[in-house]
Amino acid sequence: MNLNQVTIPSLDVSKSVLFYERLGLKLIVRSLPDYVRFECPGGGSSFSIQKRDKLSSGTGVYIYFECDELDKHVHDLIEKGIEFDELPTDKRWLWREARLLDPDGNQLILYYAGENRLNPPWRLNLKE
Repeated sequence: MNLNQVTIPSLDVSKSVLFYERLGLKLIVRSLPDYVRFECPGGGSSFSIQKRDKLSSGTGVYIYFECDELDKHVHDLIEKGIEFDELPTDKRWLWREARLLDPDGNQLILYYAGENRLNPPWRLNLKE
């Protein structure tokens, strides 16, 4: 089994399209005002947004996008006018992360983890 697609809610799908295109996602399905789907660069996964009349309360959805050249990518996005809540920072779980919010308040984490994404030093040894 492999994760193929994630769908998030939005109050204004058109506004979200502009934001995610600026992040570098490629729009492949447009059914406005209710639904859009993007192809993620550098991978076989997709990401979609579906119209909702109301969003859940709380901190929203957390979405992680992996970037090989995180610092350069963040710098390029800042040049395009994207605002970050946290610039690239090394985390104790051995990932480097930058954080920002999308137009609906969903938390986006752009990160680089390398080998530690699937094989951190504390990974369970299931062969025991």
